[in-house]
Amino acid sequence: MPWRVAEVQPLDKFRLHVRFVDGLEGEIDMTDLVHSPTAGVFAQLADTSRFKQVFVEHGAVTWPGEIDLAPDAMYQSIKQNGEWVLGTRN
Repeated sequence: MPWRVAEVQPLDKFRLHVRFVDGLEGEIDMTDLVHSPTAGVFAQLADTSRFKQVFVEHGAVTWPGEIDLAPDAMYQSIKQNGEWVLGTRN
């Protein structure tokens, strides 16, 4: 499955760089999501030290506490746009 994540690196300002098993690479911008009043479990990631604990598990971007992102939606957005922006911009 090409949408399986092979590598993730935390960047500044609540962004991640990901590489998929097929070599596709791109960035995820979680700034708006982690600061949203409707962030739910993702609000925990507004703590920079927690955000930087990101890792890959079973092909998905994951944080401690069973927080993860859907790799298939991530792949499609990065393939089409070069990035995946989560949350809404005001």
